[in-house]
Amino acid sequence: MKICVHGAGAWGTAVAVNAAARHEVTLWARDAAQAEAISTARENTRYLPGLALPAALAVRCGDIGTASAGADLVIVATPMAALRDQLVALRGCTVPVAWLCKGVEPARDASSPTSHGLLAHEIWAQVAPALRAGVLSGPSFAQEVAEGRPTALVAASPHAIVRDALVDAFHGPALRVYANEDIVGVEVGGAVKNVLAIATGLCDGLALGLNARAALITRGLAEMTRFGLALGARAETFMGLSGLGDLVLTATGDLSRNRKVGLLLAQGRTLAQAVASLGHVAEGVYCARTVVQRARGLGIEMPIAEGVVALLDGRVSPQDAVVALTGRDPVPESPASAGPVSPR
Repeated sequence: MKICVHGAGAWGTAVAVNAAARHEVTLWARDAAQAEAISTARENTRYLPGLALPAALAVRCGDIGTASAGADLVIVATPMAALRDQLVALRGCTVPVAWLCKGVEPARDASSPTSHGLLAHEIWAQVAPALRAGVLSGPSFAQEVAEGRPTALVAASPHAIVRDALVDAFHGPALRVYANEDIVGVEVGGAVKNVLAIATGLCDGLALGLNARAALITRGLAEMTRFGLALGARAETFMGLSGLGDLVLTATGDLSRNRKVGLLLAQGRTLAQAVASLGHVAEGVYCARTVVQRARGLGIEMPIAEGVVALLDGRVSPQDAVVALTGRDPVPESPASAGPVSPR
């Protein structure tokens, strides 16, 4: 299989390295200097330092339309903010396309109270509906995938040909890929867990204890599920890899950039300082406000996500954010499927 991976960040490089052991893979960088540096060093020194690239992995530069010519599968490995332009450029592509980003696009018209950001599959439906496309998601840190450590992912798409292509491309001894038709649920899980990981990072940074962390993860899963069900997802998806699995990893793993943001805010860093120190994109910072805005429009309560937005906006201190959550009135615990009525 010929695979084109467009986007030479940590995750794009990781999946390219993983697939290069079995397939003909080309990693396309955004500019010539980046491609030349990676190709010459045989290492992505900025995003995955210390990891040698396989000799068989080709590194090129150029637009994604040119890159996809002759490929059997195209992987878009750019941040969420670049996905729309990538899909527009791929409108004429006739082979399966999958994206790796997890998040929500900012609202196109920030001044409009009715405008809201879109999940990746909604952008696809808007700008390139003829593409046979989907998402590869699940609990995974790029570093561990690149190193060949055991990982399980989800290939989600309404098109069987896309799910099958992703399984054929990436399923192997160390990387298991499970097919799922529920692209809505998989994408909601991938986006919302980033927001919740900021909250658990805050919890850990304030040394609130393991009990508090467990409570945040559990109630965060309920928030995620309510939000997803309101958008048409299936409840069982949130108990799988792209829901509970990805949430646990991102909320507790030391490699989590979103958790790191919460830790740094708890230490007194400003948001700008926290983001600048990462060197990578923390999608939860950029999609938290959009998730909350959309949840409000759906009549869905998401108190943890609301608290994260207030913290990121500087409206509350880390300590006050915790007080706001723990001070909510008691109500009976109810299942996530109960709709907009949420446990407090």
